[in-house]
Amino acid sequence: MFPGIFFELINQSPELANAYQFSAVEVKQLSFRLDGVFLPKPKVNEPIYFVEVQFQVDTTFYSRFFSEIFLYLDKTQLQNDWRGVVIYPTRSVESKDTFRYQELLQLPRVQRIYLGFAE
Repeated sequence: MFPGIFFELINQSPELANAYQFSAVEVKQLSFRLDGVFLPKPKVNEPIYFVEVQFQVDTTFYSRFFSEIFLYLDKTQLQNDWRGVVIYPTRSVESKDTFRYQELLQLPRVQRIYLGFAE
């Protein structure tokens, strides 16, 4: 009964529940290291800047990048807004695996910079 109701709540056919298996999943926390974080000084209402310099093709980059940001935001008490900045030498180094992150990448809070080095 529950799976069908869930799909109705999200305006999908309840029969779609037959294509799914529901389970509670434990996600163990991994250690992440950001290339850099620009933290505003106390009582300054400016965004936190998360910076990654990506000079190698990495198909899992965006998965890790957004995981690092959201984990950091979850574990701190800071109320500042945030921005993500990724610096690439050229467009060809950027991962093409962006489908699951396309909405985040289209937001003005995520900026991709291409330095234009010769390939």
